[in-house]
Amino acid sequence: MKDFFYAIRDLFVDVLFTPFDALKELELESWWAANTISWIFMIICMVAIVYWIKQLKIFNDNNEEDKSISSHSFL
Repeated sequence: MKDFFYAIRDLFVDVLFTPFDALKELELESWWAANTISWIFMIICMVAIVYWIKQLKIFNDNNEEDKSISSHSFL
């Protein structure tokens, strides 16, 4: 059973956190490069949020959502 938990630890430490370790090492070498990568991720998130909000507005303008209080059977 202990090997199972060690396998989970190895998966996260050795595989899944490798990009974060690389970013940490990059920050020590070049502060500007590390911050540029962070800004690229923030811009991608902002574009996704704006797209999502625009899609919500489109559905709201078409009145496609049932906004009645008893719209679900469990209410």
